[in-house]
Amino acid sequence: MSTETVPPGRGAAGLRAFLHGLPGVDRVGADERAARLATRSIKTTAKAQAIDLAIAMVDLTTLEGADTPGKVRALCAKAARPDPEDRSVPPVAAVCVYSDLVGVAVEALDGTGIGVASVATAFPSGRAPLAAKLADVRAAVAAGAAEIDMVIDRGAFLAGDYATVDAEIRAVREACGDAHLKVILETGELVTYDNVRRASWLAMDAGADFIKTSTGKVSPAATLPVTLVMLEAVRDYRAATGRTVGVKPAGGIRTTKDALKYLVLVNETAGPDWLTPDLFRLGASSLLNDLLMQRRKLTTGVYSGPDHFTLD
Repeated sequence: MSTETVPPGRGAAGLRAFLHGLPGVDRVGADERAARLATRSIKTTAKAQAIDLAIAMVDLTTLEGADTPGKVRALCAKAARPDPEDRSVPPVAAVCVYSDLVGVAVEALDGTGIGVASVATAFPSGRAPLAAKLADVRAAVAAGAAEIDMVIDRGAFLAGDYATVDAEIRAVREACGDAHLKVILETGELVTYDNVRRASWLAMDAGADFIKTSTGKVSPAATLPVTLVMLEAVRDYRAATGRTVGVKPAGGIRTTKDALKYLVLVNETAGPDWLTPDLFRLGASSLLNDLLMQRRKLTTGVYSGPDHFTLD
């Protein structure tokens, strides 16, 4: 075991007993509640406000092997001024890139107030020695990343080795320093809602500032029922500990209609305290353009085509 591994806070046996002692998730009930909330509609002024809130919650993301400094600079320009023709459009919450492009994004966003997030810890698989994962985190933070999106070791979690997952999150939390830590559960690989609840509590107990559904590289990615389970977890965790943790669904959220469903879900499950970019984010690349098109339709009465805004 690496000398950088942090001992788990509860001990291996205590951690297992705690996680398996959490109430089970009623899968049918969670699916039905998420589907019911998804039918809620938001109209007129409230819809305009909700669209602006959704824009402000976006982590504008590019995580491709073909990413270039030029592409990152263009994405940062869009993050700061999503619609160059309308200064009333709010900037997004953050720009998310690979760790080797953090410095480019930090320079491009200087003075905007927009944070730079970096995926790390052998994203998206999480398969690397801990020392390599921590080196990735430290390099991103040294380059100016304000947020780190780490992936958990799903193999260890599914094998019941919760202590290893706990120790890695704690080690990454320490390596982050002042940077916020988002812990990606990769819920599409966790199989059950009970596992999603356990992984959520494990991540929060180990120091996560946010829990995040997915890397966007595995299907299914974010879903409303899974996000419901995670929102219940952060709500119950705050009630139990007094500490507030954010939630970030990511992957597959492409339309304004999708985004507004998530805002309703947040309000009705965790409560209005979470309706802020400080506690709820939408991980997306293509979503922003649809939000901008729908916003323009509300403000001008004219629906702009998808080619009106830059492609990411």
